[in-house]
Amino acid sequence: MTIEKRYRKRYKSGNTPWDAGQPDFNLIEIVTKNPILSCKVLDVGCGTGDNSIWLAQNRFQVIGTDISDIAIEKAKEKASKANVKCDFILVEFLKNKIEGAPFGFVFDRSCFHSFSSEDDRRRFAQNVANHLEKAGLWLTIVGNADEDRQGPGPPQRTAADIVLAVEPYFEVLSLQSSHFGSNRPNPPKAWRCLMQKRHIT
Repeated sequence: MTIEKRYRKRYKSGNTPWDAGQPDFNLIEIVTKNPILSCKVLDVGCGTGDNSIWLAQNRFQVIGTDISDIAIEKAKEKASKANVKCDFILVEFLKNKIEGAPFGFVFDRSCFHSFSSEDDRRRFAQNVANHLEKAGLWLTIVGNADEDRQGPGPPQRTAADIVLAVEPYFEVLSLQSSHFGSNRPNPPKAWRCLMQKRHIT
């Protein structure tokens, strides 16, 4: 089963534990406390659009991408109801160049970590860098391998997995242990990693 079909099946069945119905607090804290100034943003794996919509409500110009047509349609409906302008595109990020680049900020929640091979994670990081302007920022929320988990949950990566994949494209500004924004009483542990694109000569 292709990744597109797998996600389509999960959205149709409602088996989408990652869809909290609200923007992730990790994104809100990073954007507001650093702060990250208004710019063009790419939300990779935007799902049903809650993070994109929050960014648009806070003066960012947002393009959200996802490989699920159901998620994209729901995101468009949510944005319309919220009366905010976001562009949502059905596309596989790893294989395509997104129109509108370069961006000042890229956000992904649970996309980068979904690739099991180190090579694919490195390709993902390189593609993020290719979409960013000089010194642009990337925030990724990644399942944390330090959690001794019982039962299902998001893919888990080590801090070393992250650093190995993003070199030499990014400088890690902060790598913090956190958890996913979630409606569950015990949300899965996460890494919150903010990076800046390196100037590669």
